[in-house]
Amino acid sequence: MKVICSSEESLYRPEAVRWRQRMEMMEPLGDTVVLLPCSMKKPYSNSKSHQKFRKLTRSFQELIVTSPFGICPRELENTFPIQSYDVSTTGSWSADEIEETGKLIAKYCEGKQIVANLAGGYLESCEAYVDDFVNVCVDERPTSPDSLYNLRMELKKHQRVNRREKTLHELKSIAKYQFGPNGDKFIPDNVKTKGMYHKRILSDGKQLALLNKDHGLYRLNLPGGEILKDLNINVVRIDFDLTTNTVFAPGIVKASNNIIPNDEVVVVRDDTVLGVGKAIMTGREMEECGNGIGVKIKQRVK
Repeated sequence: MKVICSSEESLYRPEAVRWRQRMEMMEPLGDTVVLLPCSMKKPYSNSKSHQKFRKLTRSFQELIVTSPFGICPRELENTFPIQSYDVSTTGSWSADEIEETGKLIAKYCEGKQIVANLAGGYLESCEAYVDDFVNVCVDERPTSPDSLYNLRMELKKHQRVNRREKTLHELKSIAKYQFGPNGDKFIPDNVKTKGMYHKRILSDGKQLALLNKDHGLYRLNLPGGEILKDLNINVVRIDFDLTTNTVFAPGIVKASNNIIPNDEVVVVRDDTVLGVGKAIMTGREMEECGNGIGVKIKQRVK
């Protein structure tokens, strides 16, 4: 589904506001953050400009600067809605766009070395809120041979991060984005992945979830539901035996209030996981409504 961002008011779309709120929780990997401009093509890695950047930056923490979403760490570029928004990249930004983006850049990059390859509004956002950074862009053309040469030479001075650390950081970052502040704990350090496109998330021989690359989020399996229950994240508590794949609101005793429709949730009775599925209502609606479907179960204990 395309998220159309055609005017400055798009800065206040619910999807953009929620994204920026979640970005405040994100943390970079390594000592260096490389700032790059966004592209029309999504995900960014599919664009010609980012294919040029990635030859030089893939071993570092990459941060894409964009509006109206502010920032996007490379590891989150496949998640909704950042993988499907449509916006005109004129390079001219309003004061509000510069402020919202600049604050996020400063918070995300705090205490890190910053290498930027930016021009126009992208650079203005960085300059307004970051005191110390190196900008390698020449003549306001980030993809020019001179800019790319400067980027390559500058990054030779910085320490790279290894592939295993990057993979683990990516999985934990997606979980934190999807499940909230403690969401990174959903991914254990011994995690393994299998699959060429969609990724099966495995730990101790059990599949915790499936990372769906079409929207960049996890789809829970029962062992993953056990972890969420222990973390008290996205929990829906009921007072009856679950014998069907539908949980109606009248049987829901309590639900995490941060749940919104389409969230992955775990259904629990007396501290026992009965199933995992997708929320149809918000957590508050599940508690207050006298009718309607609260959760559609995808997998349950039988």
